[in-house]
Amino acid sequence: MAIVLQVDQLVKSFGSVKAVRGTSFEVLEGQCFGLLGPNGAGKSTTIEMIEGITNPDEGQILFCGEPFKGPLRDKMGVQFQNTALPPKLTVREALQTFRNLYSRGLEIEALINLCQLKEFVNQQHEKISGGQKQRLLLAIALCHDPELILLDEPTTGLDPQARRHVWNIVREIKAKGKTLILTTHYMDEAEQLCDDIAIMDHGQIMARGSPRKLLHEHCKNTIVFLPESDVANHIWLNRAKFGQVYQVHLGVEIHTQDLNDILSHLGTLNMDLTGINIRQSNLDDLFLQLTGKELRQ
Repeated sequence: MAIVLQVDQLVKSFGSVKAVRGTSFEVLEGQCFGLLGPNGAGKSTTIEMIEGITNPDEGQILFCGEPFKGPLRDKMGVQFQNTALPPKLTVREALQTFRNLYSRGLEIEALINLCQLKEFVNQQHEKISGGQKQRLLLAIALCHDPELILLDEPTTGLDPQARRHVWNIVREIKAKGKTLILTTHYMDEAEQLCDDIAIMDHGQIMARGSPRKLLHEHCKNTIVFLPESDVANHIWLNRAKFGQVYQVHLGVEIHTQDLNDILSHLGTLNMDLTGINIRQSNLDDLFLQLTGKELRQ
């Protein structure tokens, strides 16, 4: 597959703070590429440089081998987390307003069908739900039929059903051969949609590859979760004896490659183990292992 977007040694500083430190990656044609990172990782600054909102201090961004600027930027569509739309317009009118900005693109009815807008297309956009608004913003990003689509946390704040509506639309867009870059705070979303992901922290790419490849390389642990209790407090206070121990929401996790040893040790404590849960590592665990923090901290 051809390289659609190439990010080469990007550097960006704000005063004494170096937000991005020589970041490089490439996105292949027809691929959904996920860029993940906690607040302050440099992810948002990297995305803003791709979008053209911020200029890099060093490095370059290439689209199909050419500098990504000027007319080439018309080949990119962006769904921002929030977009201010003209007031009092219906969904159809808002979509038509943005479609009129371009000399070429998709027909309005095609956008309505693709992004599942039909049931509320004649309502004012201020009165539709959060999930419906995200689908409208996605349709706006697609109205000029771009080759590269950037989705900036498209499902943040949505309920599970609304999130899956957006996932299905993203899969359909990808099936049409489009190339996507996705930023998200949901590891299950990255695992469901992305062919390739890059995890950023401190302005650098810490790991890169398919979800399956990254888990195989970095996460061979079994996870033992204990809810908030005397035993969880004991483990945290004596964490040096247990190896990799993390405080997480509503409890403590032990990451281990020797499950039998951990269970044997817990059995000697003569403490209530009600609520213990044992599972294999997932992408959330990978992120925690690489960065020392939860993605949605």
